[in-house]
Amino acid sequence: MPSGAPKGENCLVDMDSKAGDLFSAEDAHPTGTGGAGVLAKLWLPKGFSVSMAKEWVDRRRASIRPWAGFVDQRKFSKPRNFGEMCQRVVKNVDTYNSNYTFIFLGLILYCIISSPLLLIALAVFAGAFYIIHLKSLESKLVVFGKELTVPHQMSLAGAVSLPVFWLAGAGAAVFWVLGATLFVIGTHAAFRELEPSEMEELLMESV
Repeated sequence: MPSGAPKGENCLVDMDSKAGDLFSAEDAHPTGTGGAGVLAKLWLPKGFSVSMAKEWVDRRRASIRPWAGFVDQRKFSKPRNFGEMCQRVVKNVDTYNSNYTFIFLGLILYCIISSPLLLIALAVFAGAFYIIHLKSLESKLVVFGKELTVPHQMSLAGAVSLPVFWLAGAGAAVFWVLGATLFVIGTHAAFRELEPSEMEELLMESV
């Protein structure tokens, strides 16, 4: 073994220091000063931010209505006429929009998890986009004299993964999610009775 190779504790110290360089927050961020670690390239494209997504989820969670009241069977009844049904739909969509959003996201998640081929197609899309984006960081990607922006890169990744999405039946999955969402939300909004305060608001508006 060469005399310069690290041994024992020295080896552990050397590995720890390299791990620190690899996972340091400063290096991992695209605007960091180091940029030498492998994870320095593992960041979301411009316009995408984990903090922005977290902030959006937090806002939705803060405005969500209690699920116990959302599914309380005592609050459901058949609307007396078409006009009352329309009033309920408009008001309930405004009141329970955060609940409906999480239902929509849950249906998407269920559709993805229940379809292995769709998971593979999403993995192919994510991998293609990641590779294309890394290439664009190393050098500008120019096609027909125009630089590929992030939306263009996503479109290119989508074109590459399109055959896999077609084999996975992505079109049918999209229609299923939309249909299930409209059915669940539409049924709830039409049959969920309005709260007394909401009825008073409607009466005030009509006056």
